[in-house]
Amino acid sequence: MRERLAVGLLQADLVWQSPADNYLQLADLLAEQALGLHLVLLPETFTTGFTQSTQEFAEAFPGPTLRWMQAQAALHNFTLAGSYHVREDGRYYNRFVWVHPDGDYGYYDKRHLFSMAGEHEVFTPGHARKIFECQGWRCLPQICYDLRFPVFSRSRGDYDLAIYVANWPEARTAQWQRLLPARAIENQAFVAGVNRVGIDGEGYVYPGDSQIYDPLGEPMCENEGGVTLLRAELSALQLARLRDRFPVHDDADEFTLRL
Repeated sequence: MRERLAVGLLQADLVWQSPADNYLQLADLLAEQALGLHLVLLPETFTTGFTQSTQEFAEAFPGPTLRWMQAQAALHNFTLAGSYHVREDGRYYNRFVWVHPDGDYGYYDKRHLFSMAGEHEVFTPGHARKIFECQGWRCLPQICYDLRFPVFSRSRGDYDLAIYVANWPEARTAQWQRLLPARAIENQAFVAGVNRVGIDGEGYVYPGDSQIYDPLGEPMCENEGGVTLLRAELSALQLARLRDRFPVHDDADEFTLRL
């Protein structure tokens, strides 16, 4: 496990339902700001915004967005991750895709679909909890609404960094700001949450509020708002010392997660 993991959160103003425009603007931001990072995270549905026009914008997997991510990861020598809409076997998924610089990839399909926006009527939920690796760090991928379900992200000693990619609207900013550090504290893990900014095609406003929290729930970035790439270096030594000196996991409840 690498002692320091350099993580970047690309807080972008996504162009509504326009993958080509989002490829261009995100590529420019990565070229300008992502130098020296090991892991870069993009918001949920980074190619289109949080649209329900699935039949029009969902793509085959593998497909053009995966190829774009592979090209960016190879060009900048970092791991790149974010979610977008895919179709497989007649079903649609909000899929978190994780791409290494060598082109190897994995994915996690959003488990908790946002029924209040009708997401469950369009998409199929995922049924697998995944752990990915970057520089030896174990990373738990989650998507937006997953943040509200702590059992699903409960650490069983199997991850060091929990990742939440989101289109989290301004109306529920307080919950985003409280739940992210709560997940860090209760799991004694780093937590990264990346959210978009701007106004989408449905008129919803997104404030960003992207942040990385240390295992004590303390923020690690200065976020002044707007389009930006936030960065922080995570320390494996800090994580190990906390878990060793204050081993709350020794007293944790045993449970089986049924998916």
